[in-house]
Amino acid sequence: MIEANAPVTMSDVARVAGVSTATVSRVVNGHYGVSAGTIAQVRTAIEQLGYESSLVASSLRRSRTNVLGLVAHSFQSYTAEVLKGVMKALSRSGFDLIIYANSDLYGSYSEGWEQRHLTRLSGTLTDGCIVVTPWGEVRSRTPVVAIDPVRGSTAPSVTADNLVGATTAVEHLLGLGHRRIGFIAGRDSLASAWSREEGYRAALTTAGVPVDPTLIGRGDFNPESAAPLARALLQRADPPSAIFAASDGMALKVLEVAREMGLSVPGDLSVVGFDNIPEAALTEPGLTTVDQSMYQLGYEAARMLKSLVTGEWDDPHQIVLPTSLVVRGSTAAPTSAARP
Repeated sequence: MIEANAPVTMSDVARVAGVSTATVSRVVNGHYGVSAGTIAQVRTAIEQLGYESSLVASSLRRSRTNVLGLVAHSFQSYTAEVLKGVMKALSRSGFDLIIYANSDLYGSYSEGWEQRHLTRLSGTLTDGCIVVTPWGEVRSRTPVVAIDPVRGSTAPSVTADNLVGATTAVEHLLGLGHRRIGFIAGRDSLASAWSREEGYRAALTTAGVPVDPTLIGRGDFNPESAAPLARALLQRADPPSAIFAASDGMALKVLEVAREMGLSVPGDLSVVGFDNIPEAALTEPGLTTVDQSMYQLGYEAARMLKSLVTGEWDDPHQIVLPTSLVVRGSTAAPTSAARP
């Protein structure tokens, strides 16, 4: 009989299955020489006793687990699209994937979450991890690749060309005739947030439009953070005729606030986002946005991590992917009332 809360051992499985410990070991490690009937007996005992954690420990005695991890603070459209690319890159690669994320939709954005998750996974369950939008610089005993790294990071990473993407978005609005363009920034610890703000400022400066700091709101990529910022911009005596948000989630929230205030998009307000999540094409009107190919971000991150784990990586440890502007119905020339 196994004591309550006592760890299940291979010997316990052998006793319940009526086989030797060596036979259990052969089944667990996928070795040949065990009949189908015996394999079924052992697997039944494993399920009955809850031996999964012990199976993980067994795999760690080998040189690799052949398991990679994906660590995300929250699971939303952006993360889901990244995950599709990761899964494609790992298809038929011999690597499995563990996904580790907070249970709430957007999370509390508590500092250090990624390091806590990595401590649980690295060197125990996984050979390496992909971290999506980390809060700080990450440390691990096994390889880590960051998607959208923090400012100043020199760790292996994959990111979009955020500067060019943001510059193109604001140039689009300027080309339509907008001059009072609001900006809702992302989380300031991320390199992407700074690059997108830099692109916003650069486009205005190049066009000879002074940067008005009162038209810049500080969000954190959480859509809910954009609501009060958008409301404050649109309630001004001299509101902007367009708003560029540093993520689609925040841009969609701007559209929601505009509707609540009785404003027409794009008649009264043009809105541009950044990401090109699936919802951007489904809203009414469709959201003009910068496509940063989240699928490709995931694909390249998984390819890099896989090569780092196997020792085959010889390319630069920072990959920057191109962006493109996707024009939809949320942008148009400003009305005469909104012109400067």
